[in-house]
Amino acid sequence: MAVLERMGFRVRRAPLLEVGRRHWWSAATPAEIARELNGLLRDPEVRAIVASDGGQTALGYLDLIDVEAIRADPKPILGYSGISLLHLVLYAHTGLVGFHADMAVHGFGGHWQSAPVARQAELEKLYSRLLTGTEAIGALPASPSWECWRPGRVEGRLIGGVINRIVLAQATPYALPLEWFDGAVLFWEEMGGLAWHVWSYLQVMRHCGILDRISGMVVGVPREISGLEPGASPTLREIVLDVLGDRDIPVLGNVEFGHAGPNLPMPVGVRIGLDAQQRTLSLLEPAVAPHAMTGAIG
Repeated sequence: MAVLERMGFRVRRAPLLEVGRRHWWSAATPAEIARELNGLLRDPEVRAIVASDGGQTALGYLDLIDVEAIRADPKPILGYSGISLLHLVLYAHTGLVGFHADMAVHGFGGHWQSAPVARQAELEKLYSRLLTGTEAIGALPASPSWECWRPGRVEGRLIGGVINRIVLAQATPYALPLEWFDGAVLFWEEMGGLAWHVWSYLQVMRHCGILDRISGMVVGVPREISGLEPGASPTLREIVLDVLGDRDIPVLGNVEFGHAGPNLPMPVGVRIGLDAQQRTLSLLEPAVAPHAMTGAIG
């Protein structure tokens, strides 16, 4: 809350943020979470929604979301991990630009607190501009960790999230139509599991035709994936290039978004410029409507 208030936003705590509240691996049932989410979507005073945590129950309430409320009054939703499902599904069905970006507990209240002061200030300025500005941001702040895995320069719609959630979303009736991947820049990251899981998810996207349609790829820093420790073989770069084969598209790797945090925000559906050789990512259009950020963050 302190980080968001420092950006100039008024913050409202949602009722389910109750200490000790628990239902299995979540704070509440899918129906309860959907009821709270829909209330925030319908509230004209709430101008953005920041997830508290990763949303392990998101698959349970995709069919309970009030999509008409989103169409009537689109507002940004921020989060990563399981929240990737919301970004993909709501973009497919309403055109809502969702922010694969930091959430409350592990992001603003976690990774941000251990980041250098200069990096915190840089990200606060970036998030504030993205959520309130009407101009394209341009180049995102790069870091020395970014790696060119295959050179090239393209522009396209930014589509992606956690790789296992992309695959799960495509297995539901709420999947993005394959043609929406035409010319897109696919971004993805992963947390936990095994190296061969990542290879398998990429193979699923190859089989369903996604990899034949995209124009570029941005890969996040892997987090806690067994088999990708320093010095292990294959590396994540080798896994990616193995599955891509002779598809000659630019690939930028080791970018800080998602579980590696603190996050560079990746707005799903916004047009982006990728230059892998120069190691740059540029947002080419604004991410929110001019009226979106005039009230509270819920």
